[in-house]
Order: sequence, then structure tokens, then C-alpha cells
Amino acid sequence: MSKSNRVRVGLVQMSCGVDPAGNLDKIIAKIGEAADRGARIISTQELFRSRYFCQTEEHANFDLAESIPGPSTDALCRLAASRGVVIVGSLFERRAPGLYHNTAVVIDADGSLCGLYRKMHIPDDPLFYEKFYFTPGDLGFRSFQTRFGRVGVLICWDQWYPEAARLTALTGAQIIFYPTAIGWHPSEKVEYGVRQHASWETIQRGHAIANGVYVAVANRVGHEPTPAGHPGEGIEFWGQSFISDPSGQIIDKASVASEEILIAEIDLGKSDVQRTHWPFLRDRRIDAYGDLTRRFID
Repeated sequence: MSKSNRVRVGLVQMSCGVDPAGNLDKIIAKIGEAADRGARIISTQELFRSRYFCQTEEHANFDLAESIPGPSTDALCRLAASRGVVIVGSLFERRAPGLYHNTAVVIDADGSLCGLYRKMHIPDDPLFYEKFYFTPGDLGFRSFQTRFGRVGVLICWDQWYPEAARLTALTGAQIIFYPTAIGWHPSEKVEYGVRQHASWETIQRGHAIANGVYVAVANRVGHEPTPAGHPGEGIEFWGQSFISDPSGQIIDKASVASEEILIAEIDLGKSDVQRTHWPFLRDRRIDAYGDLTRRFID
């Protein structure tokens, strides 16, 4: 039996205002609160420094991007070092003129920057016009050794792809974090809302089961209106951040509409127990999966 390796994980679920500096101050305060409550690995939601600007295609929104390292990572690194916590932070990265990414940083408990993950799967749906802003990631699927465990990160739309979770798990990730900004179109909520949320939660619990890892999902909350002069009723972000164990059981879940700091104690030793009882990694037919690199098998 694997020895216990317990750690408290924190997820920040919050609404965002129009002022990036105010949002940074807010996330710093909430990470500090999570640390006060014993969390040792803490994740933000997706793109916490601004409202979800991808509702429209506006060149002015590129001014929201920043370099990495840059002001946000500097602040988060100082915070991680002062509180002795690992931070997963989601940022709009300006890599070079005309080259932008949706990027997560992993910062260790000594304040050092472990590395970056750049979002690989970029959506293009009504009010989610991310292809206008983000170049697909080019760093591959990664995990990072931190003081409190090996952390993998995927971002929002990556949630729907079992290949992404599998490849991240194969790098040794014990927890896969999914910083997220997902919600309902208000006009669709009555007809489709329950099934949309259920699909989102179910597939991520499936990733936990298939890979024998913890999954931790930090979503934003609140209604963000579509900017004036553009069609749309905005997005009602559905919150419901959650943490799943390696058997797909939800350990804890946040509310639909409230800002919360969700904290749960997890036992990283359970991954070994899960994988020995459900040996999916052992029984994979790696010799037979070559066609996964094809778009479609005609």
C-alpha cells in the first residue's frame, strides 16, 4: 500500500471587474485567504486579470496582455515565497509583437517560476472567440515538480480532450489543474443548461478515472455582459469549481453563483492505489494507437 501523502488544494472561484489592477489585488487577497486556511497548492481561474474579453474581437483587448515574467508573475512569485505555497496562475501572455498565448504559470513555494503551459486547444464559438487572440500552445503537455506534488495544467477548452489529460498524466502529473472560464448563454440556459454543465463535469471526472489522477477545476462566476455595440446577452459563468479524486468521485464543489475559495485535503498516495486496482496504464495498447495522429480514418 502506498504511504499517505496528504496536501490541501485550494481553488479560487471569483468574479472579475473591468480594472486589471483591481483583479490582481483581489486574487492576491484570495490566495492569501486560501493559504490562511491551510491550502498549499492554489489555482486561479482562467484569465483572472480581466473580464472574459473573448466575447468580442477587438484589437484594443491585446493591450490586456503582458510578458512572462512580468507584473503578474512578479506579484505571484513574491506571494508564493512569502506564504510558502504553490500557485497556478492563468494569464494572457504577450510573447512577442503579434504573438499571444493563453498561458498558465506554475510557481513553486519558494517563489521560483517552475514553468509555463500554453493552451493547446483554442475554441471559436459565439462569445468565445479565442482564435482571434491566442496562438495555439507550442510547449506540449507538461507537468512540474513542486514542493507539494507534481502538478499538471490544462486550460478550459483543453478539458474536452482525453488525449490532453492522458499525455499530461504520462508526464507524471499527480494533479491536473484546469483554470476555466465557462458558462451559459442566458437564452440557452433553460433548454440546455443542465446537460451542458453535466457534460463538462462528467468528462473531467472521466479524465480522473482514466488516468488515476486528481482533477481540480477553478471556474469563474457571475454574469459578464457583452460590450456595448455588440450582439449578445453576455455569459453567465456557472462556477461550480470542483475537485475530483482518482476514482472520479467529487470531493468538494463550489456553488453556482457565489465567489468561493474551495479547499480540500487530498492524498496523493491514492493514485498508486487506484492505478494498481484499475490498471489502465498497464493495459494500454500503445502499439495500436498510431491512427490517433490522423484527423479522421476514412
